[in-house]
This record gives sequence, C-alpha cells and structure tokens, in this order.
Amino acid sequence: MWIRTETEADHAAIDAVLAAAFAGAPGHGEVERRIVRALRAAGALTLSLVADIDGRVAGHVAFSPVAIGDAAGWYGLGPLAVAPADQGHGVGGALVRAGLVELERLRAAGCVVLGDPGYYGRFGFAVRPGLRYPGVPSEYFMALPLDEHAMLPQGEARYHAAFAAAG
Repeated sequence: MWIRTETEADHAAIDAVLAAAFAGAPGHGEVERRIVRALRAAGALTLSLVADIDGRVAGHVAFSPVAIGDAAGWYGLGPLAVAPADQGHGVGGALVRAGLVELERLRAAGCVVLGDPGYYGRFGFAVRPGLRYPGVPSEYFMALPLDEHAMLPQGEARYHAAFAAAG
C-alpha cells in the first residue's frame, strides 16, 4: 500500500470509494462526495490523500481548515473512507497517520475530528473541554494538538462552508 496525494486522475475513484464506504449511511455517500468536490473546487482541500493498492484507490482522507475562535492553524479530518473490501486491513489508520504527519510538517497547530471515539482515540484524539461542535454529542467531537506550544482553542469549531453546502 502506498499513501500519496490525490491527482486529478483519482477523482472518479475517490468518488466511488466515498459512495461505497458510505452506502449504508443517510445519503448513501452523496453528502461526503459533495463535501470533497466542494472543498476541492474552493481550493480548501489542504490535504487529500489516497491509499493506492496495486494501482487502485482503496481509501481516501481529506483535511481542510477549521475556524475555532481566534486560533490559527487548525484543520478538520474528514471525510475518511475505505472501500468495503479493504476495511479492517489498516488502510484507514495508515491514511490518518500519514495525514497527521503531513499536518505536522505544515506546522499545523492541531486537528479536530467528528467520529467514533474508540477509533480516533488511538491516534491521540480526545474530547477537550471548552471545544465544541454544535448539534452532536460532545464525546464524538475530538481534538489532537500537533504543536506543543499552541494554545488549545476554546469555543465552537466551524468547518469550511463546503460542509454546510453539501448537506
């Protein structure tokens, strides 16, 4: 498996992975596909990584800027998708780890994620007092500071407008 930055040639395969991975979710992956497309079109897709297995896209992860109060340098992880046939083989974990390493290289202050605490907790994400995302139970919104000198932001996190427009 090779984790690499997406290319234009990967766009259709990324769409297919998102549709397959979220087929059982409300919207059947269409919301996630719209989010990635809108972030890409707005130039707000800071990182878009694919897991390439033998020349095919087996997974995808997106990272985009997030506004939290006066804090700078924070990013949101998501969506993360792995083709159903490749789930349970470490593809998603490899994508998350590679993305976090790249965010550190970019000198990001930190990353937030909305997701399963059991899954994302193993990467160091945790609920942080004073940090919130409206409309979801607090235990599903987590943060991971990447810069030991950065202050942990307080307040409501706001993802790029592409997230609202896609819903």
